[in-house]
Amino acid sequence: AGDTHQGVYPNIIHVMYIEILQLSYVCLILLVFTGSFHVGDYGTLLKRFCEGEQQCYLRLMEDSLRPFVPAYHGVVQRDEQDYNMMDNLLTHFNTPAIMDCKMGTRTYLEEELVIARERPQPRKDMYEKMVAVDPEAPTVQERAQQAVLKTRYMQWRETLSSTTTLGFRIEGFRWDLQRLKQLRQVLEASDFFKSHEVVGSSLLFVHDWTGSTGVWMIDFGKTAALPSHLMLDHRTPWEEGNREDGYLWGLDNLIDILSNMLPLT
Repeated sequence: AGDTHQGVYPNIIHVMYIEILQLSYVCLILLVFTGSFHVGDYGTLLKRFCEGEQQCYLRLMEDSLRPFVPAYHGVVQRDEQDYNMMDNLLTHFNTPAIMDCKMGTRTYLEEELVIARERPQPRKDMYEKMVAVDPEAPTVQERAQQAVLKTRYMQWRETLSSTTTLGFRIEGFRWDLQRLKQLRQVLEASDFFKSHEVVGSSLLFVHDWTGSTGVWMIDFGKTAALPSHLMLDHRTPWEEGNREDGYLWGLDNLIDILSNMLPLT
């Protein structure tokens, strides 16, 4: 039975990078304190301030997508550092397991490519990362320089998604599938979604041993508002200049895969 749907896997692997984190709530607290997060009071989470993300959340609180994102509570200061305060999505779960699913066909903004081209600087650190994954990836010129341009590295890195293993657990996904379908319907009608390039955003899946589940959109640090004359469908293949991000194309594939896999459980 496992081979029946094997041909479906490459579609979703190509679209998104999936990282599975099986963490207890205690482990997650340790994780957030080592990075840009702090656990706040009264079921909140503090994330290091990003103005672009703040503007996204302010608009999302007025959009039809509000039920699918963490509730936003403004900016607070801790130790002279500003933080965006939002709901801690794990508060009501008992020893949760989480899955962070990066959505879309790219994780870099078009403006990042432009900046990298305007200031081309061969990067030895990126070359080392490339050869550590695939020694055959560098060109003859890159091998001679022992360095790669950032634009080249970013686009090469995106091709790695086709080799990522889909190792998620099926348990706990039945209700998530229904919520994913609801999310897709809301996204297709959302004013915010149509008018923003959504890059580097994730879907956060959470479930625990009691059977509680949830799915939310998170991470809007690279989400950019579009010029007023431009709107995206989020399914059209990306070509530089069209700003398409492939978010809905990825979500379509994820829903198709889960729909095919769930009857096997």
